[in-house]
Order: sequence, then C-alpha cells, then structure tokens
Amino acid sequence: MREKIVAGNWKMNTDLKSGIDLAKEISIRLKHKPLQKDIRIIIAPPFTHLSQVQEVISSTSMVLAAQNCASESSGAFTGEVSASMLYSTGARAVIIGHSERRALFAETSEQLARKIDLALEAGLQPIFCCGESLEERKQNKQNIVVEQQLTEGLFHLTIESFERIIIAYEPVWAIGTGLTASPEQAQEMHQFIRNSVQEAYGKHTSDKTVILYGGSCKPSNAKSLFKQKDVDGGLIGGASLNAGDFLAIARSFEED
Repeated sequence: MREKIVAGNWKMNTDLKSGIDLAKEISIRLKHKPLQKDIRIIIAPPFTHLSQVQEVISSTSMVLAAQNCASESSGAFTGEVSASMLYSTGARAVIIGHSERRALFAETSEQLARKIDLALEAGLQPIFCCGESLEERKQNKQNIVVEQQLTEGLFHLTIESFERIIIAYEPVWAIGTGLTASPEQAQEMHQFIRNSVQEAYGKHTSDKTVILYGGSCKPSNAKSLFKQKDVDGGLIGGASLNAGDFLAIARSFEED
C-alpha cells in the first residue's frame, strides 16, 4: 500500500505570527480528531517560519517541508538557503520544481536535478513537481512535457535514491485559476507518470511511488480526485491556508 499524503504549500503567505497560529490550529484539530494512521500530513511554510513551526508540530506526526532549496550547497550566494540549512531547522522534506519556480524564476532542469541531489544528500525528501501549461495541453503535448521533466529532473537517480522521491503532478493551467483537472484527466496523467517510472525503474518501484495531484484541489473535489487509482493525495495551495479546509481535504481519504 502506498502512503496517502496531503501536503500544504503556503507559498508567500502568512507573517510569522499568523503562520504559527495556523500550525497551532491544525495541530489542535488533529489532536481533537486524529486522521487515519495511513494518512501523512506535510506542511510547507515560508523559510522564515520553519524553526518555530517545527516547535509547534514536533509532538504531532506532521512533517515540516520547505518550499524550495538552493542549487548549491554553500558559499557566496546571497539570499539563498541550502538543503542542509533547511534540515537544521527541522524540515524533512522540500518542494522542488514547482511551476511557479520554473515560470517566474526560470529554473532549469539542470538546476532542479542538482537541487534533488543536494536535498537527498542533506536528508530531505524531495516533492518533485511536474506539469504542463494550458497551451501545451491544447497542443496535446502534456505527455511529452511531463516525461521530459521527469527524465531531466529525476531519472538520473539510482533506484535507492529515487524511492525517496514524492512526485506532484500540477497541471499549470489549474493552479490559482479555479480550474481543476477532472478526476479522469488527473488519473490519466498520474497513470502516465507511473508508467514512465516503471519504464525507468521497474514495476516494484513504480508501484511504491507516491504521486500527488496539485491544481486547485479543495474539499469539494478532493474525494473524487483521491478515489482515482493512481492519485495518492494532494499538494494543496490556497486551501492549505485554512485549517478546516486543509484537514477536510485530508479526511477525503476516509470512508463516509
């Protein structure tokens, strides 16, 4: 059985106080009403919050993640934060290759592959994002685009290293737009990703690989998305900023 994971990407939202308050509210709600044991919660606050949010969630089963890491291990890179620095805050996972990083900060596949290596070396579990734009989907190029992202970003890894990776499929056209891939569209791409992993690493590894859906997932559509055979959870953006909505999404795995 693959892990069921719901990861909250807070993006550039919340100041330190409101971020701590959000983490506390999630923790209190989980203590009052725990999730099923096979559901894992990951939260990714801004860099500035990491250490103090870790203190808040340290007594819970939640995992702290960062939203990005540097493509270098140390040195004269003003404003950058290395994977090992993140680990020292208590973070145990890191989002790499989010579509906003690719589009707004021109991150290349070469940089992302380097970030993956450094994250693994530092002891962080990468959540590697891949996905196509609206124009690429209109041109029916989504499979080509995603396969290239996987090949250039991940498929240089050994099997042992790859099995530490979480993949997040994010249809770029459905992020922050209110649009959502239909459950059938999500399943089709998740199955394609799993098949690509199988071709690279074999069926045993592909069967174990967790693939999250990220694209305007909310309480109203999470259950139908998570019911799909190859959808193992979600990378949640806006809805992760509301404790009730975020946990309602996580509870979408649970039977009514």
